Amino acid sequence: MADVSAVLTDRVTEYARKVVAGKVAAGELHKLACKRHLNDLKRERTKDFPYYYDPAKAEEVISYAETLTIAEGTEPRPVVLLDSQAFDLGCTFGWFKVSNHKRRFRRRYKSVARQNGKTFENGIMGTYISGFGGYAYGKLFTAATKKRQSRLAWEEMSKFITVDPDLNEYFKVMDYKSTIEALETHCTIEALSREGGLEDGFRSIFASVDEIHQHKDNKIYKALYNGTRALDETLVSMITTRGDDINSFCKEMDDYAIKILRSQATAEDFFVDIYALDPEDDIWDEKNWVKANPFICAPGNEELFEILKADAQTAKDMGGSDLRDFLIKSLNMWVQNTDNQFINADKWQKCGTERTLEDFKGSECWVGLDLSSGGDLTTYSIEIPYTVDGKTKYYFYSHSFMPRGRLMEHIETDLAPYDLWEQMELITVTGGEGDFKNDYKFIIKDLKRIMEEYNLKFLGIGIDPHNADGILSDLEEFGCPVVVIQQSCKGLNDATCDIQLLVKSEDIEYNAHNELLTWSFLNASTVRNSFDEIKVDKKPGKRFKRIDPVDACVDSHAVMLKNKTAVVVDVESELDKYLRAMGWKS
Repeated sequence: MADVSAVLTDRVTEYARKVVAGKVAAGELHKLACKRHLNDLKRERTKDFPYYYDPAKAEEVISYAETLTIAEGTEPRPVVLLDSQAFDLGCTFGWFKVSNHKRRFRRRYKSVARQNGKTFENGIMGTYISGFGGYAYGKLFTAATKKRQSRLAWEEMSKFITVDPDLNEYFKVMDYKSTIEALETHCTIEALSREGGLEDGFRSIFASVDEIHQHKDNKIYKALYNGTRALDETLVSMITTRGDDINSFCKEMDDYAIKILRSQATAEDFFVDIYALDPEDDIWDEKNWVKANPFICAPGNEELFEILKADAQTAKDMGGSDLRDFLIKSLNMWVQNTDNQFINADKWQKCGTERTLEDFKGSECWVGLDLSSGGDLTTYSIEIPYTVDGKTKYYFYSHSFMPRGRLMEHIETDLAPYDLWEQMELITVTGGEGDFKNDYKFIIKDLKRIMEEYNLKFLGIGIDPHNADGILSDLEEFGCPVVVIQQSCKGLNDATCDIQLLVKSEDIEYNAHNELLTWSFLNASTVRNSFDEIKVDKKPGKRFKRIDPVDACVDSHAVMLKNKTAVVVDVESELDKYLRAMGWKS
């Protein structure tokens, strides 16, 4: 273990021990962050863990922070860090690699409720690294989706400098172009945003990535992080409060961070701390609020705490959007926007499994086919009923297709990693760069291949009649009934409701690595007709959040339910009726 006598105090380790011992009120995830530090101390400088902790370096950044002055308010006042802030800063800057004595942590994720100083901390780190980190001519960035947001951390740095005569000698602030220059190291700090043209190629020794719950995808993070690979030492610091979009980059990063804290994922270069209530906590119990609000609930901030209490009472009285806003912004909780949500995200996640079609060879199954028009996503679903302890469950296999000519434009419009999903073999991209239309014959051929490879017996095929004219004869070759599934609330209600119940009871199963299927299910909401019947649809305002794999699954389930009631239709007759009803055939 490192020699802590090298400094008068080791605030990082001392605080971590208090938290783990239960002497400080803290949520489970923050406790795990402290426990991680203590566990790492026990194995430092070993073959399996070639890192070491230097308490003097941790104290250096803490002491630097407490020489700064807070400009905002009625009068300037010195920075006094909370013990939790000293822990996060000191831990980030106190760990090093044995191999080259450079900092261990290259990435940082901190999640905490609003108004608890996360942007303030990034401001401390930015001025410390640029002016006193020992690196010359380095580039530092504050980044966000909007320029105004990206300037928040930059302005924290600017305020530290302009209010402090001593610090003023080390930096030049150029507000007119959102740039700060460190005069001795010649490092620059610049505010960037996606709307301002943030692209790949940035080689930063520090990047503050603000409020990632507002980011539509991971492109800002990746643009900054990918540019750091050639640097021995860097830090990409992500800060955020949680949100209500559970199908987002921020939720993915939050889930990954939790896995790191729980030792379910290994990322020794990634510092993580999350301040949040625990799932079983009473949200109205004031004693629990400190878990998400270490600053607001700290001694001396009684006025801020009274405001938090007032906000809580309003949320309790009004409910609805006020309650959701309080849970997210004041308690740092993920709150799924359940307005017409098709399925619950947590329940869906629990349905994930490691099983594949290989485990269901020789099974009887039902098929759903969603033939999207033009070059949109086209999907087939295979649904396999099976019995466990006398109870019927359903395994869903899904595969999608897209013409290559549409791939790149869909990546941009949908903000979805179709290229990555192609590598994962979740989607087959057909044709060349000049092909923009789905090849339905190819899709039917692939369905035949799957049937033969896994010796599956198709009991029926449910198909959306739209665009089905050209493949009806091909479908008849499978030797099973082909059922036209009317794409209306009346036609899809039973299957839609049944799938909701099956997910709720965890009686549906799918391969947990099928990110495309999960993305689609979490994109889906429901719409309702005047008879209170429902079907799935895209969420309002989410035109490019595609649900084609869901549609295919609903079609396969619908044909299965129709078979249970012995209703099998004549394909050509039903298709002819449908086309006439829609006015597409005279």
